[in-house]
Amino acid sequence: MLQLKNISVAYGEFRALNNIDLHVDQGELVVLLGANGAGKSTIFKAISGLVKPVEGSIQFNSEELAGKKPSYIVERGLVQCPEGRKLFPGMSVRKNLLLGAYVHRRDKEGMQRSLKEVYELFPILEQKADDAAGSLSGGQQQMVAIGRALMSRPKMLLLDEPSLGLAPLVVKQMFEVIQKINEQGTSVLLAEQNAFAALKVADRAYVIESGRIVMQGDRETLMNDERVRKAYIGG
Repeated sequence: MLQLKNISVAYGEFRALNNIDLHVDQGELVVLLGANGAGKSTIFKAISGLVKPVEGSIQFNSEELAGKKPSYIVERGLVQCPEGRKLFPGMSVRKNLLLGAYVHRRDKEGMQRSLKEVYELFPILEQKADDAAGSLSGGQQQMVAIGRALMSRPKMLLLDEPSLGLAPLVVKQMFEVIQKINEQGTSVLLAEQNAFAALKVADRAYVIESGRIVMQGDRETLMNDERVRKAYIGG
């Protein structure tokens, strides 16, 4: 469904990504593990059209997307939920969510259906629909960010560090929701530093260090790999 081949990205003289190869099949939940600064967000920016690779190919459902505009990529069903949430804090929860449906703005009935589906996934957001997004807790703000991405009706969801800064109990709930989104038919590529929580829900994972993929495998293989445990899980 999504295929990156030999993707490299440079910021001036700095090579942020080097020859990245990865794929996500239809219906999969794939995790991209790595420390802060390893290159996870740059991979997402390249996929989403926010940075242009200096070489390589990005195909989504067999269509080349490298160099395409971000709005075009969203219209194709490849939608990113960015690190740090990037909400409009003074706007209501409902308005923040509806911004995610911009590409479907002419389909008013469809927008309301999507909103209903988000509220079913995150009931607390319906209760706080008229509250300013900035007044919500960190976990609730992350729900708004994910909900906004879902309003674009993604075929594949790119989730960048959704557990960042959240309490352990909230992290557990967040990953349960991510797993549910995947089970409902949306393919997911998840970038995470929280390897233990992420691998519990993943089908497969890639490990990135210094802009290179250094390891890949299924959930069990990486959970039991001594290097992964030592670097990302502990013990």
